[in-house]
Amino acid sequence: MDRRLGAQLYTVRNEMKTLEGFREGIKKLAGFGYKVVQVSGIPLKAADMKKVLDEYGMECAFTHRNFADFQKDLPEIIDYNKTLGCDSACIGSAPREYLLSDDGVSRFIEEMNRIADTLSENGMFFGYHNHCFEFVKRDGKTIMERLLSESDPKKVQLVLDTFWVQCGGVDPGAFIRSVKGRAEFIHFKDYAVDPEDLMTRRFAEIGYGNLDWDDIIAACEEAGSRIALVEQDDCYGRDPYESLKMSYEFMKTKGFC
Repeated sequence: MDRRLGAQLYTVRNEMKTLEGFREGIKKLAGFGYKVVQVSGIPLKAADMKKVLDEYGMECAFTHRNFADFQKDLPEIIDYNKTLGCDSACIGSAPREYLLSDDGVSRFIEEMNRIADTLSENGMFFGYHNHCFEFVKRDGKTIMERLLSESDPKKVQLVLDTFWVQCGGVDPGAFIRSVKGRAEFIHFKDYAVDPEDLMTRRFAEIGYGNLDWDDIIAACEEAGSRIALVEQDDCYGRDPYESLKMSYEFMKTKGFC
């Protein structure tokens, strides 16, 4: 596993709406020590972002785009990712309407596999990012089990999110080990309990929540994961760059750089 820790730019999506904001943010992240990013939720042209990333010696590991973008203009998705230097094109999740029935899941998997075939023909693969709803069970089988068993592991990989796996009632380390060879990318995202609303879960900086990071890191190594990226959907009023810095500093104590 690559020990360069990545930053999921969705964490700072509101600060990177302009090219100026993107350049300022990449400069900050590079200053913290990050060398890899994931482009997600950033409404800028791939060529412009690539120029800034190159300027600060940063690499784009992969991207997230909406599933509708893949369906509407797959050649544009391919060009977008190749411009950024990625061999993977990923989605944040299946649209909700596909997940409400077994038939909908079947239609999504059929469409996903069609897209994955085209990406494979272009030297790329498709990445699926989980939330908790993929762990819904119907007739004893989860949606996640269907996504994995009904797709080609050479063409469809996981962007595995530790927070959402935990939220789905599954141990992250155990799940990562169970999908050895399929967990290409990992979103390191901590899971905490809201100190003011004790029945509410919340996102947290890495090391400031309750997940077992030693076990998760060991599981990633055992599963052959390529790289991990820090993500925090909500920083609850804290500067998201400060949150990313806090997570980076913690992960340095675990051997990341």
